[in-house]
Amino acid sequence: MAGRVQPVLAGVVTALVGFASSFTVVLAGLRAAGASDAQAASGLLALCVASGLAAAWLGWRYRIPMSVAWSTPGAALLVATGPPPGGWPVAVGAFLVSGVLIVAAGLFPPLGRAVAAIPKPVAGAMLAGVLLPLCTAPVRALVELPVVAGSVVVGWLLLHRFARRWAVPGALVVAVAAIALTAPPTGLTGAALIPSVTLTAPAWNASALVGLALPLFLVTMAAQNVPGMAVLGGYGYRPPFGAALRTTGLASLLAAPAGGHAVNLAAITAALAAGPDAHPDPERRWIASVTAGAGLAVLGLGAGVATTLVAVAPPILIEAVAGLALLGALATALASAVTDPATREAAVVTFVVTASGVTLIGVGGAFWGLVAGCLMLLLFRRRQPAPPAPDQPAAPDQPAAPDQPAAPDQPGPPDQPDPAAQGRSTRVS
Repeated sequence: MAGRVQPVLAGVVTALVGFASSFTVVLAGLRAAGASDAQAASGLLALCVASGLAAAWLGWRYRIPMSVAWSTPGAALLVATGPPPGGWPVAVGAFLVSGVLIVAAGLFPPLGRAVAAIPKPVAGAMLAGVLLPLCTAPVRALVELPVVAGSVVVGWLLLHRFARRWAVPGALVVAVAAIALTAPPTGLTGAALIPSVTLTAPAWNASALVGLALPLFLVTMAAQNVPGMAVLGGYGYRPPFGAALRTTGLASLLAAPAGGHAVNLAAITAALAAGPDAHPDPERRWIASVTAGAGLAVLGLGAGVATTLVAVAPPILIEAVAGLALLGALATALASAVTDPATREAAVVTFVVTASGVTLIGVGGAFWGLVAGCLMLLLFRRRQPAPPAPDQPAAPDQPAAPDQPAAPDQPGPPDQPDPAAQGRSTRVS
């Protein structure tokens, strides 16, 4: 009995942390894309149920703790992009196309490898540019609502110091208490205890396909699916990547008409379910991910109340909680972007263009940031001087100083191991 209780409790914690730490980001993203409160609640419910079913299926089928969650970076992308031309129906159409692309990556491995081959500095810089607007919200909230936002930030700091896992949920609790004290007395009376599913007929246009569907697919793959696989690999598992992509892609397709933007492998919550705290025996940890999936589906029933709380709260306060939840992801993305001096300028260009929020021919900054960064990489590679011919003698009057680096034809130090391969990944769920 004790052997079953531990992974079940770990799964409950995983579901609670995953939901509480980023549902505000999801609601902010869906509303920014043009959803009404009812449509946003429907989208959150659909994401919870679809993620829960996908996690339960993958864990039971493969006996591997593959946690599944919504795309938090994708929701931040929706905030940065804003409503597409054509409004919410076009956004739903973009969600469907992104789901199709995820399924295609699972069916055709070369597509998945092509996404994984995007230079990490450029991918990290694009993600950092997407996250930056939300991550500055706590600062703006401290100026606009110093007392309320200050209490939220202080609560986050204290828990971040002593119980890091619960820092964002704790900040959310403080924010909810502040909302309850400051909201109008009748503000919560109309809250629906059980949200209803609101279906939206999709629409499509070219600018939304390029400016929203494609960036949503790339951000979900590069910032969630690939790091999620790396976390599992760091704990000794060899999950079937293709099956995981097909399952999460189908879950995305099912959730999209109800307002869900993307379902994917989890990153930080993957560590909660796959680590030794879930169970000493790696063969038993899949129970934690299945329990987490069931718990997340149940938590989705509170989407109506969560949406009502967000609706009556000052928008900057909700954005502040979302920004606190994404600070770790921003730090990881920036570190990935600027680690290599050879690609640092291209990464900075990607970051600046993405964070600018510009829209050109109806396409948002995330796409143009990726394009600008890749073009910069190509430009600098062409400018690199060619190595001297093997038979070209060195100049006799320019001997190498003792502290000079090795000659170009000498091997350098071995490559450093990839942090993602050691289980470290973008801190999002």
